[in-house]
Amino acid sequence: MQKKGIVYLIGAGPGDPGLLTVKGLRILQKADVVIYDRLVGSALLSMARSDAEMIYVGKASGHHALPQEEINQLLVEKASQGLLVARLKGGDPFLFGRGGEEAQFIRQHGLEFEIVPGVTSAIAVPAYAGIPVTHRDDTSSFAVITGHEKPGKKDSSIHWDHIATGIGTLVFLMGVENLPFICDNLIRHGRDAQTPIALIRWGTRPEQEVLTGTLDTIVELVKKHDFKPPAVIVVGEVVNLRQELSWLESKPLWGKRIVVTRSRAQASQLVDMILDLGGEAIEFPSIEIRKETNLSGLHNALSHLHSYDWLVFTSVNAVDIFFEELMACGYDIRDLKGIKLAAIGPATQERLTRRGLRVEVVPEEYRAEGIIKSLLSMSKPGQWVLLPRARGARTILPDELRQAGLHVNEVFLYEAVTAVSVSPDTIDEIKEGNMDYITFTSSSTVHNFVKLIGKENVFRIDHNTKVACIGPITADTARGYGFTVDISAQQFTIQGLIDAIVEETTVSREEKQI
Repeated sequence: MQKKGIVYLIGAGPGDPGLLTVKGLRILQKADVVIYDRLVGSALLSMARSDAEMIYVGKASGHHALPQEEINQLLVEKASQGLLVARLKGGDPFLFGRGGEEAQFIRQHGLEFEIVPGVTSAIAVPAYAGIPVTHRDDTSSFAVITGHEKPGKKDSSIHWDHIATGIGTLVFLMGVENLPFICDNLIRHGRDAQTPIALIRWGTRPEQEVLTGTLDTIVELVKKHDFKPPAVIVVGEVVNLRQELSWLESKPLWGKRIVVTRSRAQASQLVDMILDLGGEAIEFPSIEIRKETNLSGLHNALSHLHSYDWLVFTSVNAVDIFFEELMACGYDIRDLKGIKLAAIGPATQERLTRRGLRVEVVPEEYRAEGIIKSLLSMSKPGQWVLLPRARGARTILPDELRQAGLHVNEVFLYEAVTAVSVSPDTIDEIKEGNMDYITFTSSSTVHNFVKLIGKENVFRIDHNTKVACIGPITADTARGYGFTVDISAQQFTIQGLIDAIVEETTVSREEKQI
């Protein structure tokens, strides 16, 4: 018996992926089919199942990827196949989103639907521009109005004589092309021509732009600045509060587009830091962590753990795989009694301490050279070192330890290989120089990034985009391919990399102001 399909009409919010509701995210992650609009960004789409069918039905001014009638039919068709359909709509599905029409059509065909309300752009976009739609000192009322009603319409659904003076704050959606019509009607029906007005383009997103003026000046300002849709229009005295309440644009990475080349499994920390600082994180995982199929070397070492004096970890990946195999082979952390632990940096150390383990060695310099120096100061010739690590890693660590008289058993747990699931659109944007920074967190991210974009495109990208590296080894690798390294972190950590980018951005901004 075929399972029964269902359509979830999900409000995807105004653009910032963090504004998707918890319920919306939960449904998106289990949907068989995702049908999405123009204003739904790639960051949200990446949260869907990797095998979900993705169907774009977006509408831009004067161009529809799919007419509304065909969208309705598509929803019914997919649900009739017993599929869970996530219909992602910008903002809220019932606020000028035609969600009511889609729900009616679904119900008429005997199928089930649910509404998942979304954060509406009518409130969120002004908020991100520092404009509250209500304020105790200015107004206690606001209205949301379509800005898409055409001039000359015989029977208007907008009572201009009522809204012009009867409501404090007016929010128009989809109204940039009709801005002269809107302003003229408001003034003609009694609104003061000096009333403040704001246009907010791509609100809540890193490319957000805000243009302010008054009802009698804004049309000319739009022409002067070539201000294009989509934008939310806010009319009312609350617009003046932007001067005091603007907050997003003051963040240190505001407006910066930063490419993250780490594997998707490891990228979250860096992505979150970029977002918190106001930047846009473009996930472009150049590597995937592939576990070794033959781990007999590790399994043999685990059966002789008592003979090792040191266990050295140079990445969190090695920690995770090592302990996964430790448990799978019937051992646990009690079998590490008497073995001293060394970690290449604080992230690896933290992953070990989470398991209740004490780390004796964490070098001041978070790279192989640093751990060599620290380890040799605490070890003795003749001691045994177990070094579980990545295939293809630099050989300096085991070579130097052996030269100092230590016995090193190097076992390979994984390999960083070139990612296969990369976005062709993102590759094109990187080639066109539409990014501000590209971040590299290891030599393997550099090697595989170049494989993906092509050596022949390095100079073109380097000319338009700044390169930020986590440390000198990664920086040397990038230079070897022809990149100019603009930023090399002083502290070889993700936090250090972010701090270096913020510092460079701040200096650049100050230089422009001089």
